[in-house]
Amino acid sequence: MIPDQDDRLEDDGRPPPGSPVFEAILENERNRRYLGKRLDAAGDRIDTELLGDIIRLEPILEALLEEPLDRREIEQRLDVSRATSHRYTQWLDEHEFVEKVDGRFQLTWRGEVVAEEVLRFEANIRTAHRLTPLLDVICEDHREFVVEPFVDATITVAEPDDPYRPVERFIALVDESETFRGFNTTHMAPLVLGEFHQRVFDDTDTEIIYLPHIVEKLFETYPERAQESIDRGHLTLRTRDELPYGLALFDERVGIGGYDETTGLMQVFVDTDSPIACEWAERVYTSVRADSNPLDEKTDLTR
Repeated sequence: MIPDQDDRLEDDGRPPPGSPVFEAILENERNRRYLGKRLDAAGDRIDTELLGDIIRLEPILEALLEEPLDRREIEQRLDVSRATSHRYTQWLDEHEFVEKVDGRFQLTWRGEVVAEEVLRFEANIRTAHRLTPLLDVICEDHREFVVEPFVDATITVAEPDDPYRPVERFIALVDESETFRGFNTTHMAPLVLGEFHQRVFDDTDTEIIYLPHIVEKLFETYPERAQESIDRGHLTLRTRDELPYGLALFDERVGIGGYDETTGLMQVFVDTDSPIACEWAERVYTSVRADSNPLDEKTDLTR
């Protein structure tokens, strides 16, 4: 059975604190829109030419982040000439990003921090590009969406000749999971897909938060089966007047769905087993659940 969700709440109804890494990511997300103002207040902005040089030297910074290298190893690892490797290492040395120890170049503490941040920058830019189909359909609510944990996510997009690809991916993950929790602005899967609803009603311990009119439509379509599942404690339905997008929590993965406002069809589904992403999803779900309402009595469901 699904654990009692209220156990995940603090006394004031808020989600409990996350891991230090997760909290740091959230803090960065909260502050990112104000970084420019903070840098201006500090009065010491980095020259854009220097930033460009650092990004261009990302390959050697990444290589040296793995291990110290001599000049020949740098040339072989990066497939560059001796003159180019000399130019790279000279620049890094002048900016105190490297030091030479026993004939090998190794990053200084400053160099390690810069190398890690350049990789983080590249990863987030790449992730933003990959997540564009999702961000486009949740644009009004994307500020609470944390990009960084989804760097290696599986992204399934609807195609003109295969419009149900995201739904099929979602259903496949439900089939693999013994428990399922989530919230959604529309039906998790089209009501005509009986396979999914059979899984929800009969096989998977499920809790879903829907908009009130979506719950009503579900009971219009499956009045007896839905009620029987609820009576058995197999299905829990809650309602909330507003929801940002579709969020799904499986046994070992989490996913986010974006929907076409006109057709109601899932346009994109993004899922991952990243621990940080799972922690983020758990926190979001707990917060949304705390602000949702349990269903009324049986007589209100079927009228």
